[in-house]
Amino acid sequence: MRRDDRIGRSPDKRMNELNARVLDGEILPGRLDDLRSYDGVRSRRVFAFVIDYIIVGLLLIPFALLVLLAGLLTFGIAWSLFGVLTPLVAALYVWNTLGGPKQATVGMRAMGIRLDRLDGRPVDGLTAVVHTVLFWAGNFLLTPLVLVVSLFADRKRTLHDLLLGTVVTRSDV
Repeated sequence: MRRDDRIGRSPDKRMNELNARVLDGEILPGRLDDLRSYDGVRSRRVFAFVIDYIIVGLLLIPFALLVLLAGLLTFGIAWSLFGVLTPLVAALYVWNTLGGPKQATVGMRAMGIRLDRLDGRPVDGLTAVVHTVLFWAGNFLLTPLVLVVSLFADRKRTLHDLLLGTVVTRSDV
């Protein structure tokens, strides 16, 4: 049982208190309202993507060896898994890192950024995977326009961020 349920406060009331804390008549903004949270996020995202791409490539090696061995044991039937191996490894990587407690992949942590939801809830594994699938689908359909959106959107959000109600922020602010 959550503490809020025990003391009788509704989650909506708690969210309002989190979004705007009042101290001596002055409203203190949350971390997502601080403009410093978005300084350099665009370039950090690009470098984080490159780091994560390398990590997924390295993770593919042991999985590919397993599929190779399984294919030898099944007279080639398991080799059909090579077609879905890259998306499966990438989805597992994203589920466990971006959907984990730090809400950032290894590349994002190296670049000092994280993924946040605008409603204040933590990013779960499913949201993380959908975020990545929308990123790849957007890149396939719209190529550079996915990133161009971040030049005009609030909080430097990309198209898939806008669709999911997420935002990438600096983790050091």
